Amino acid sequence: MGAEGRRCGHGRAARVVALLVCAGFVLAGCASMPDSGDVEQVRATKGADSQVRVYAVPPRDGAGPQEIVDGFLEAMTSDDPSYATARKYLTKQWTGTWRPESLTTVLTEAPESSAPSGLEEADELTYALSGELIATVDRHAYESVAPAQYDGALRLVRESTGDGKDREWRIDAAPQGLVLGESDFLRNHLSVNKYYWVSGQNTVVADPVYIRQRQDPMTGMDPVAQAVSALFEGPARWLAPVVDSPLPAGAGLRKGTTSLTPDDQGELRVPLNDEASNVGGTLCKRTATQLLLTLRELSAPRVEQVKLQRADGSPLCVLTADQADAYALERLSPGSHVYFVDSDHRMAVVATKPKTVDETEVRGPFGDGQLKIDTVAVARDLHRAAAVSQDGRSLYAASIVSDELLAAPLARSNAIRPTDRFSAPSWDGNDLWVADRDPAGPRLLRFDGGKGPARPVEVEGLDGARIESLRVSADGVRMALLLSQDGRSTLQVGRVERHTDADGTTTVSVVELRAAAPRLESVSALSWAGPSRLVVVGKETGGVQQVRYVQTDGSLTPAGGLPGLNKVAAVAATEDEEQLLVAVSDDGLVRLMPNANWQTMVEKGTWPVYPG
Repeated sequence: MGAEGRRCGHGRAARVVALLVCAGFVLAGCASMPDSGDVEQVRATKGADSQVRVYAVPPRDGAGPQEIVDGFLEAMTSDDPSYATARKYLTKQWTGTWRPESLTTVLTEAPESSAPSGLEEADELTYALSGELIATVDRHAYESVAPAQYDGALRLVRESTGDGKDREWRIDAAPQGLVLGESDFLRNHLSVNKYYWVSGQNTVVADPVYIRQRQDPMTGMDPVAQAVSALFEGPARWLAPVVDSPLPAGAGLRKGTTSLTPDDQGELRVPLNDEASNVGGTLCKRTATQLLLTLRELSAPRVEQVKLQRADGSPLCVLTADQADAYALERLSPGSHVYFVDSDHRMAVVATKPKTVDETEVRGPFGDGQLKIDTVAVARDLHRAAAVSQDGRSLYAASIVSDELLAAPLARSNAIRPTDRFSAPSWDGNDLWVADRDPAGPRLLRFDGGKGPARPVEVEGLDGARIESLRVSADGVRMALLLSQDGRSTLQVGRVERHTDADGTTTVSVVELRAAAPRLESVSALSWAGPSRLVVVGKETGGVQQVRYVQTDGSLTPAGGLPGLNKVAAVAATEDEEQLLVAVSDDGLVRLMPNANWQTMVEKGTWPVYPG
């Protein structure tokens, strides 16, 4: 049972929680309480509800060691400023040592505590903490791990209160940081995409972080100020090698800024410190672009304009939301057409009328039947496409907006079995990518501008795993890889690095693979479905096939699981979250309408794709 399942006093039971619409309750002896609303029993395994507020309550006089342990673990889940109430469960010495902001450890459920023997006579006790570790959060960055055993400890001693009363049990040693169950973590935190400029390019990339949904207990900042501060702190370590930050070291908000709110016209004034006060106009506007893209999914109402101010309050630069939106990732994936492979193995487009095909949209050898194809990918300029032949042996590129003869293939696979040949191709903003799955010589290939020759790309950390499929993000610096090894398939995200030598030769590699869906035992299909979000088809251990959204950092998204669908073979989405999710199932090509169930688009067809 999690934090929501502890009793008041000794032992455990359900915490009473409430929505914010009714009067509050006072629960004597509990470590935390709701602020208002209808009473509802909630277990840790229930989905997080951001409307639920938890208030920490200090230990009562004469509280036993189990009450102290339960109370402290509960108090860590609250919004109490500086965790002042949680510190009341600690000894005077440990109060100054404990740093709740240093790290957050996330478990599937809140930690279980195991009482030692000798509760009555001992003056010192150690309670073991246990649970299933799924992630850590450091400097707002969420890092998921394959579920593993968590082991921690709380050491309790009897300490004099200094008021002449009997000595009270207090915690003299505890894990640094917070230890939370997943539902408590998601109730208190919100995932936000920060944006940074890709090195040497005029393109941004999303860097997801978690901030507090309400005021941060340690800094006192509201969510907008937290997001701006996190942006100034710089990108996550994993992303840092491929992005630029336009501001000098030490740049940030003016000291003492804890709240940022747009005015009635939607203008947000952002006061900067001395280190950021004298940057040039170009750097200032690039920073303002990052701020507006970061805040557009957070602020309500929408920030229409941002004004950066020097430390003395004078204006530094102004930028509108429309100007910043020109760099949004969904702009790199234009068009709403859903392309697919029809029953005659030609490339086609789903028409606007349900269950019909637009036979005029795809021209050239992929649409006129010159080549029978298996999988396709459309360039983001909507002019060209790449296709793998029906037998999986050859990769071609051709125009889809003009008539032309089929050219020679860009590459051929020598694998004996079709399933060991080329994967489906994928485009970034310029280049074409494909994996050759030949057991005798597996390789990842890149084609500059979608043209030959093939350029092999090294992938670090494969350790014998085979690339089954891949999807490159619109920004070109992240690659989602479906890997297979020892009968198991996993989803990994790698960083795409480009290094140019003095002679102008560019070497590209994919490095630092990290798990994006560590709790899924197998993954069979994937697609980008947002700036830092993927849609995947997979199974949990002992579970059934499901379609769900996951963040690139491995955390769950608010959308979570999607309506059930039978035997899903492929999914298609785009960085523009407004576009509909499309899949192939027993019912043909289907799409998921907002607030509805799956609907059939085309009864016969395979491999649906958006540009990319």
